[in-house]
Amino acid sequence: MRIVPFLISATVTVSLVYALNKKLGPAPPLGKFLSPQHGFWQNADPSDMDYNADLKLNGLKDDAEVYIDERLVPHVFVKNETDAYFVQGYLHAKFRLWQMEFQTHAAAGRISEILGENPKVLNFDREQRRLGMVYAAERSLQVVEADPDSKTINDAYTAGVNAWIDELKESELPIEYKLLDYEPEHWTNLKTALFLKYMSKDLAGSENDFEYTNAKTIFSAQDFEKLYPLAADSLDPIIPKGTPFTDTAVALKIPATADSLYFAKKDTINIKETKPDPDNGSNNWAVSGKKTKSGYPILCNDPHLSLNLPSLWFEMQLSTPTYNAYGATFPGAPAVIIGFNDSCSFGFTNGGRDVRDYYEISFLDSTRMEYKFNNEWKKTNWRVETIKVKGKPDYIDSVAYIPEFGPVMYDRSFTGNNRTESKHYYACRWKAHDPSNEIKIFIGLDRAKNYNDYAEAIKNLHTPGQNCVFACKNGDIALWCQGEFPAKWKDQGKFVMPGTDSSYMWQSMIPQYQNPHQHNPARNFVSSANQVPVDITNYPYYLGGSYPLYRGISINRRLSAMDSGTVTVDDMKKLQTDNYNVFAEYTRPLLLKYIDATKLNDEERKYLDQLRNWNLRNDINETGPTIFNLWYDTLQVKTFADELNKTSLPLHWPEASTLSEALAKDPSYKFIDNINTPQKETAQDIVTAALKAAVPVIKQAEANHTLAWAAFKDTHVSHLTKQAAFSRLHLPIGGGNHIINATKADHGPSWRMIVEMTPQTNAWGVYPGGQNGNPGSKYYDMFIDKWAAGEYYPLWLMKASEKNDKRVKWVMKLSKM
Repeated sequence: MRIVPFLISATVTVSLVYALNKKLGPAPPLGKFLSPQHGFWQNADPSDMDYNADLKLNGLKDDAEVYIDERLVPHVFVKNETDAYFVQGYLHAKFRLWQMEFQTHAAAGRISEILGENPKVLNFDREQRRLGMVYAAERSLQVVEADPDSKTINDAYTAGVNAWIDELKESELPIEYKLLDYEPEHWTNLKTALFLKYMSKDLAGSENDFEYTNAKTIFSAQDFEKLYPLAADSLDPIIPKGTPFTDTAVALKIPATADSLYFAKKDTINIKETKPDPDNGSNNWAVSGKKTKSGYPILCNDPHLSLNLPSLWFEMQLSTPTYNAYGATFPGAPAVIIGFNDSCSFGFTNGGRDVRDYYEISFLDSTRMEYKFNNEWKKTNWRVETIKVKGKPDYIDSVAYIPEFGPVMYDRSFTGNNRTESKHYYACRWKAHDPSNEIKIFIGLDRAKNYNDYAEAIKNLHTPGQNCVFACKNGDIALWCQGEFPAKWKDQGKFVMPGTDSSYMWQSMIPQYQNPHQHNPARNFVSSANQVPVDITNYPYYLGGSYPLYRGISINRRLSAMDSGTVTVDDMKKLQTDNYNVFAEYTRPLLLKYIDATKLNDEERKYLDQLRNWNLRNDINETGPTIFNLWYDTLQVKTFADELNKTSLPLHWPEASTLSEALAKDPSYKFIDNINTPQKETAQDIVTAALKAAVPVIKQAEANHTLAWAAFKDTHVSHLTKQAAFSRLHLPIGGGNHIINATKADHGPSWRMIVEMTPQTNAWGVYPGGQNGNPGSKYYDMFIDKWAAGEYYPLWLMKASEKNDKRVKWVMKLSKM
């Protein structure tokens, strides 16, 4: 029971996981919080909690049944599709209300309403507002509500959420409301739009425009390319190399002033942005029945996101007269997001494309009432953001909006996480600002019966761009790199662009049919792991973005080696949880080649031998991964820090693959030499010095009993408030960065799913959490141990005829008022 230990051991404070990593906020009124009738004591669910119910709900069109299995997974059966979304909203709220509302408050920049006066919290709220999160959600909501089907779905979902809120008693409030001393408000369709935009920020909000602009000022063009190469030599793209691009590309015109005003311009920008985790990504693949033992396709997906409690996902089945779908859902949005139905299965990995650019704006004067564009002064639009601060007066933030680009996110009053004043103005052009209706892709996939339905559904995905994998019982497999992507000339948007000239604007979008894709390829599988979608020498558009290499190499290598007619679900489980380190396979030989063992003492040689004898697996008890990571991280610092520290301006650190590939090609790689010393260092000098510098840290880890990889990595699944009593800490799990099992300290596979498209669907899945968001419930974190062990639960696509199956533990009967 977590409730009592929480009160005894935890400081009654809270942190905002999205913006901060430390605890904030005042204690709640203790009398109210400790009340036996209404306080935290009421949140301790009995172990035999009864979820049976017979309810009359205002908003249902007809009767509905919810069969809840032994894992608290609801199987929803309705007589019309609209009721499915009403019931889904009701169940999401019943089990995850605080999480839903907290996430949408964060998306809207409303956390100061909850936590009160705090400069860092206010900074976070301002950043959300100035990025245009609410603006983007409002624009998309207009499109959603103009579509009758989408409006009906969202209205039903919202009504379901509010049906739960309206019957919620004070004693039943989730403990986080009591801890933070506030109450839920009614759900709206805008909140659903905000949640989806928050996912867009996480998955399509990353860029390095300011950092690259600073680097361009410091380094020559040649050195810049050495630090930030467009593509790696070991690239294994989503669409295999050699695949021809035969369509006529959109004609793009490079601005006449690009050389002088863009590439050659030397700017310094002291803005520090809050960025999404660069490893927000995923693995997915589908294997043709020609390779499987059953003769039917197998689809696999594991999205890599932050590991939090309550979990991002909620597992459920929606059975309607038009479709029967099962999988992972988002508390806060209707539909099954990643899953399968009676005919097909579907999943996603992040596309990683650069769809967020900055433009420098020239205002007439400090009032910012007029801005210069195409040699004329134009009137500025404004959006006044009122940020409510708990217990304090409102904070008013006036944000200039440039119609051609978007909000002026950074100006003299706001420079992100930096406290210095900027003399420049930067407007943000972000694809997520454009009106869109992403919920249609998920509804379309839930209803899909074949490849054509899938291909039509994914056309509704605009932002964030995703690699959408598909498998069908008729044998089809496919993958589309789908999204609405700007057609860019080479390096457009890599640096801050001039905002006074329309020639730097996005000229068009890439036609949807020219997005990279495969349908039933000759190699009999499709896969993606966030790597570059195509060979950039064979694709006419600049992609931008940042793309990891090594998971894709691992997956393609393993799938290619599997013989036709042999692949099983167990093979896919082993692959999805595999800990083999391809990056170390490529890099360790270089470290061993350039180490000067004659300069090592006995202790240093001991750790070198451990690395040499390592099996290249990031398994729980291996010490090799820890030694390798500490050595290589130190090597990167010794290689790049002397040059990057020439300025205090924000710069982007080179990707891990950059140094490894540079050493493989050229041991005299320019950045090996330390510019702060009189001598010229060699690869042998720097590799040896890096190991010597790393050994004290390695030795300390060994003394602390944390040299074994799982102990060193220390994976944890933390509650959103960072309260230890509500979290699961020190999990015994391998994996890591560059590994198929991409589990880091607080980030990794957030939902593992494997679906075999046999006549009777055979599906397996697990996520690091539990169905109930209440820390006082045994269903709060019940999946975590199985997830950490690399094990799976069978996913039951229940039939209506199975209502008396022993797996059904509770029944909720819902009827209209």
